[in-house]
Amino acid sequence: MFKIILRHPLFDIFQFLLLMAGVCWLFIRSAANIGYNWQWYQIPKYLFLVTEKGIVAGPLTEGLKLTLFISLISLVLALFIGLITALFRLSSSPVTRGLATFYLEISRNTPLLIQIFFIYFVLGPVLGLGRIPSAILALSLFEGAYAAEIFRSGILSVARGQHEAAYSLGLRPFDRYRHIILPQAIRTVLPPLTSQAVSLIKDSALVSTIAIYDLTMHAQIAIAETYLTFEIWFTVAAMYLVITIFLSFVVGIMEKRLKLP
Repeated sequence: MFKIILRHPLFDIFQFLLLMAGVCWLFIRSAANIGYNWQWYQIPKYLFLVTEKGIVAGPLTEGLKLTLFISLISLVLALFIGLITALFRLSSSPVTRGLATFYLEISRNTPLLIQIFFIYFVLGPVLGLGRIPSAILALSLFEGAYAAEIFRSGILSVARGQHEAAYSLGLRPFDRYRHIILPQAIRTVLPPLTSQAVSLIKDSALVSTIAIYDLTMHAQIAIAETYLTFEIWFTVAAMYLVITIFLSFVVGIMEKRLKLP
């Protein structure tokens, strides 16, 4: 009975509400101790504005739109790059394995910020890439390296007999992976890929360093104008939290549908 209660979705909601209550209590105590003059009433205008034309998005909401756009495109590209790299790593060709290993070592062992600067300031002028394409490329390559290892571990987790059965049926490599190997591997890789997607969304805040007006950049501008440091950063953190929780919720539903009966 106790195990059933722990697994119930309402128990997860209760835990989240309890955590939020604890955080609110800490904020109240901290404000009382440091004597900070909280001005939360100024935050709504950075989320939405009421004009003669109706309700329009505020600066933080506009920044959120760009953050979501960059994150979505980067996520799709990162998954594609990760899958191709994983297949290269499992290839029997030493050339493709060597190329995949070189890419993985470079991407995983250098900071994302350095990669953003390198792509924007070095490769950008050569390839004709602007700020947003450079940011998307940097995020895709960085996160794709981690996704590649996740895909590779998922493929290797599929029983060897499944590979042999697919081969004995005379299927081409593309068909073997498409119809037999990857559908089984996806059940294994979905949770870690979700964590990687959450990391990508949080890492996207670094694109503000090349003057992209995403959520973080708009927050910095608002703080410079109003000095509402805590209120704005807490609001931005809450916006990121809502996005990542929603993503985890959607993936949780997908996991249940992909489970074997």
